[in-house]
Amino acid sequence: MTAGAVAWGVLVGGTVAGTARAAAVDRAAAPTPVTRGTHLSRTAPVRLAPGVTYSGFRLALPRGTVRGHLLTVDLSHAEVSVDLLHPTAAAARAPVSELAGDEEAVAAVNGDFFNISEAQHPGVAVTGSSVGPEISSGRALKGAVPDGQRFGPPLPPGARTEDVLGIGYDHRARLDRLALRGTVHSAAGSWPLRGLNQYALPQGGIGAYTARWGGVSRERAVCGTDTDRGAGCDPATAEVTVRHGRVVKTARRPGAGTIAPGTVVLVGREGGARRLRALHLGERVRISHRLVGRSPGRLRCAVGGFPVLRDGHPVAGLDTTAVTMRTSAGIAHHGRTLLLMALDGEKGQHQTGLTVRELAGLMARLGARDATDLDGGGSSTFVTEDRYGEVRVRNHPTDGKERPVANALGVFSLR
Repeated sequence: MTAGAVAWGVLVGGTVAGTARAAAVDRAAAPTPVTRGTHLSRTAPVRLAPGVTYSGFRLALPRGTVRGHLLTVDLSHAEVSVDLLHPTAAAARAPVSELAGDEEAVAAVNGDFFNISEAQHPGVAVTGSSVGPEISSGRALKGAVPDGQRFGPPLPPGARTEDVLGIGYDHRARLDRLALRGTVHSAAGSWPLRGLNQYALPQGGIGAYTARWGGVSRERAVCGTDTDRGAGCDPATAEVTVRHGRVVKTARRPGAGTIAPGTVVLVGREGGARRLRALHLGERVRISHRLVGRSPGRLRCAVGGFPVLRDGHPVAGLDTTAVTMRTSAGIAHHGRTLLLMALDGEKGQHQTGLTVRELAGLMARLGARDATDLDGGGSSTFVTEDRYGEVRVRNHPTDGKERPVANALGVFSLR
């Protein structure tokens, strides 16, 4: 390890890493070529908690230096768990440090992309809701918006908004794809449910909104199309409120306000709206929904993000142009190890970010066999507990302060 790498490692890790603990694991990867003209160096890993270690790294590129933070999580350790951190509502945001502190996580990184702006729909409330599916503590919280409605960099060929990184009850991480399967049953017939607590519904679909959604207006759900996020808001809509299995309210437009436990609000557009308008006050309605993965085994948690690395190879068609700060989650050792990485957005010092294609290469060099791209730019946030149990932000967010985000991946371990 170079003297510069050691000095930087102490700077970013000093409040967590004691000298004695650092000496106990006094080893680091020597500078390793990533591609022609690039070199990677890492600081000595430091134990934060049983099964959880931290290290910093530098990647020297011809255009500048990339600095980042890496958490290595041993999922097979009996005292380690990972879960999705989220605000009290799907349509809400909070800083990663707040999410981690509230749940007493040892460490956390920001998660999925989210509905961050509505410049193309003046007057429509920004929901802050995530793009992809969410599972937390085994509970399905929301489904994925249509591919054309997502926020974030272009998806590579074959990727979907349903793509997730998940942790199963078998204590293994995996890349998966979660599809919503649900039905609205009434005396008039059964119709497919096409959305669950989503900021955007597919054309012609019906979506369900539960107490988990929050109080933000549901109008955004009927704006845009399956291929154009900026398309106008659909005038052919309907909303039906079902409480304890019976219709208690009908409306022509999506509403706002908190949803009480035991109540489900159904929102429909185009064909879905016509079906909802056939329901009458007092009518019995039964709503079912679940998220179904492609791989066997139930997931304890899942966060949206598209794959960038599979079986040690970058996914085809990754963007090679846009350079920004990145956050990623990688999988190693047949799912038994989770790698959480976020770049450092400190200004100056010839510092640079990465393209998505470069991110895939970096995660491979850090030891991942599979990896996913999480939200980046001003959202990239990496937090850990310090020696006093206080959560602190380790990286420098590009906005100069933490950006509230839709969710985060939190790591838990007994100290």
